[in-house]
Amino acid sequence: MAEVRGTTQNIRSAVRALQRLPAEIERALSVDKACRKLAQKFFRGKAFLYMGRDIDYPIALEGALKLKEVSYIHAEGYPTGELKHGPTALIDEQLPVVVLATRDESDRNSLLRYEKTVFNIREFVERRIPVLAVVTEGDTRIPEITPYVMAVPDMPVLLQPITEVVPLQLLAYHIGVMCGHSVDKPRNLSKSVLAE
Repeated sequence: MAEVRGTTQNIRSAVRALQRLPAEIERALSVDKACRKLAQKFFRGKAFLYMGRDIDYPIALEGALKLKEVSYIHAEGYPTGELKHGPTALIDEQLPVVVLATRDESDRNSLLRYEKTVFNIREFVERRIPVLAVVTEGDTRIPEITPYVMAVPDMPVLLQPITEVVPLQLLAYHIGVMCGHSVDKPRNLSKSVLAE
């Protein structure tokens, strides 16, 4: 469809990257050790906020959902652009914020999104808010701002959500285990959908 519409700029690199996606997901799993360390530090948190801009907002929602399901800790996902509104009233030193902050060097919009997100992370850290950031491998800027990073492979912007969700699921898993919950059988969750 993109070829018919003449908007193939990002599509071609994503299609080429699809061939290496299984290997990149395998590489993303190597962030497990970092996720476990972060879980040890933050598993006693009473609530978490997850932030993502544009294509990363649904991934922030998914990360918050996974944490709720397996740890029973309140978590919500927000668009990063909403920080100047309601969610900012909730944020303090006791509320960890998980921010999706990856970038695609070949995509101008991705770089603009990244710059805005770096600014937001800096604002949080200046207010002593703990920021856990999902970053692209090789990122040197965000690790200078916050020590709590989970790096995922460098992928085209259209495929980033597939690798970004890996550390969010691992973080939720480790927090759930450290909270003493059965992550394989979360309470009150139905394993199937029944027709009414």
